[in-house]
Amino acid sequence: MGGKEVVAVILGMAAVTFALRLSPLWFLAQRPLPAALKRWLDSVPVAVLGALVTVELFTNQGQLALASRVPYLLAAIPTLLVAWRTRGIVGAVLTGIATLAVGRAFLGWG
Repeated sequence: MGGKEVVAVILGMAAVTFALRLSPLWFLAQRPLPAALKRWLDSVPVAVLGALVTVELFTNQGQLALASRVPYLLAAIPTLLVAWRTRGIVGAVLTGIATLAVGRAFLGWG
């Protein structure tokens, strides 16, 4: 396969991916959503982030490893408090980074 064919295949795959991802937006843009569906859709990002963070906090290479995750678990406490109080991701992320930095610099974490 030559260079032109490769470019054509990549552009075709990009167009299909773009169309598939935008089609729900095109379809739903002019329709009001039921309140229950809107509430459910609003909770999806939080659920996905929670699932990703939980796996990272409690496991190491796919195995439950609480002892090796203590610094991260301790850093999660103020991070979760800031996220809960501010309802914002930026402050929570900065709190988590700062907590780990202080723990590593002054408490010998990791």
